[in-house]
Amino acid sequence: MTRIAGRIGLGMLVLVSLLVLAGCQKSLGGKAPGKKVVLWNGANFDGWQRVVADPTADVKDVWQIRDGVLCCTGKPNGYIRTADAYQNYHLHVEWRWPDEPTNSGVLLHAGGLDKVWPPCIECQLKAGSAGDLVLMNGTGITVDGVHHENPARQFIVLAKKGVGSENPAGQWNSYDIYCQRDSIRCLVNGVAQNEGTQASVSSGWIGLQSEGGPIEFRNLYLEPLK
Repeated sequence: MTRIAGRIGLGMLVLVSLLVLAGCQKSLGGKAPGKKVVLWNGANFDGWQRVVADPTADVKDVWQIRDGVLCCTGKPNGYIRTADAYQNYHLHVEWRWPDEPTNSGVLLHAGGLDKVWPPCIECQLKAGSAGDLVLMNGTGITVDGVHHENPARQFIVLAKKGVGSENPAGQWNSYDIYCQRDSIRCLVNGVAQNEGTQASVSSGWIGLQSEGGPIEFRNLYLEPLK
C-alpha cells in the first residue's frame, strides 16, 4: 500500500508541475493555437477603410489590387486601416518597392477620428529606416529604460537598434510585429530591430501608410497572443 501511495503521490506531483508550467507559458504570452486571422483577403477591401488627406482625391486611385497584391501609389498622403480594433497579437506584413524605395509605415493601435495622421505608434517602412518606431500625435513608449512621450510633438522617431536588414527594391520584405499588452517588438526579415514597453496605447486599428511613392503589400495576417 505504501508503494502504491507513493506512486500516486509522484503522479500527482508531476501533474501539478505540468499545470504550473502551462500557466507560466500562458502568462509569458504564448500563441493562441488555431486562431490565425487573415487581415486582407487578396481580392477586395472588405474589412478595411481607405483614407486620404486630399478631399479631391479618389481612394480607388491610391489603393488598388493587382494579381492578389495590394498596390499603393504613395500619393496623396493617407492610409488604409482595419475596420476592427485589435490587441495582443503577432502581426505579419510583407512589402516591396516596385521602383525606387521611398516611404511608408505600419500603423499600430490607431484610433480616434480618421485624419492624417491619427494617434498611433508606427513601425517605420521608410527606406533605410525599417525598424524605427515613430510615436504619432502624443503617444508614448519606453525604450532602453527611457520613456518618450510629448503631446506637443507630432512625431518622435526612435531609431532601430541594428544594421538595416531590408532587401533591395523589387524583393519582398517581411515585418513581424509582436504587440502584447503594453509592449511592442518588431523584426525586419527576421532580424530584431526595436522593442519598447509601457506603450501609452495598446489596442486599436492596424493601418498601412500612403506616403511617398509606390509600394506593394501582401500576406497580411495576425495571430492572437495571450
